[in-house]
Amino acid sequence: MLTVKPRFETFEEYLSYNDDSEQLYELFNGELIEMPPESGFNVEIANFLLLKLASLVGHRRVRGHGLELEVRGEPKNRYPDLTIIREEHIQQLSKRNTIRLSMPPPLLVVKVVSPGDIQRDRDYIAKRMQYQDCDIPEYWIVDPQTQTILILELKGNSYAEVGSFSNDDLLLSSGFRELKLKVSEVFGKE
Repeated sequence: MLTVKPRFETFEEYLSYNDDSEQLYELFNGELIEMPPESGFNVEIANFLLLKLASLVGHRRVRGHGLELEVRGEPKNRYPDLTIIREEHIQQLSKRNTIRLSMPPPLLVVKVVSPGDIQRDRDYIAKRMQYQDCDIPEYWIVDPQTQTILILELKGNSYAEVGSFSNDDLLLSSGFRELKLKVSEVFGKE
């Protein structure tokens, strides 16, 4: 039997869609694109950062991979590996774990880069532009291949590189100054 994939004219139509699965989709040109599962190592890194950041801001303000961000451009939505939300988001996200463009942006998004050139370009270029456009104050790109963490901070309308950190460097985050974390810890080297 041939199944017809749904098409969506608006993001609101997409938000009302429910296929009764746990599958995550990006909405690209009106079509649903299934998001593949993350690698075990990427999940391990994201979980480690989730625990560290939750100890600073509280568990209710840290969201893992299931948080959806509405963005401009294509696709219309993204799923960061880790997001620090604002206090007011907690109630707003109680029914659907989606931050809309009409809402204040989250404070931080973290992406753990998946292997492959296409994924690297998407995480370093496309997502950077979309998150910058959403006025997200900080974007961290955690790269298991190079064992580096690039921290970007919104300055005016564009991201400025705080730095690319590696080895025993301490992460320098203006939004989370109390975080005392070495890059080597993030990648399980300590």
